[in-house]
Amino acid sequence: MGDQWWFCLKHMAVEPEQGCPNKDRMGPYETRQAAADALRTAADRNERWKDAEREWEGDEED
Repeated sequence: MGDQWWFCLKHMAVEPEQGCPNKDRMGPYETRQAAADALRTAADRNERWKDAEREWEGDEED
């Protein structure tokens, strides 16, 4: 297994495996860049969930 990276929500920074407690972090990610994009990735996934929920409920916006 290669290096793992984390995004620290306390410091708003990318960290290696040795860093803040996991309760304060998102991850692990396979690359430093993926960890750096963690908040954007989460926001994109949340938006897709909202869209799917609207579609499921028949409330899709035009």
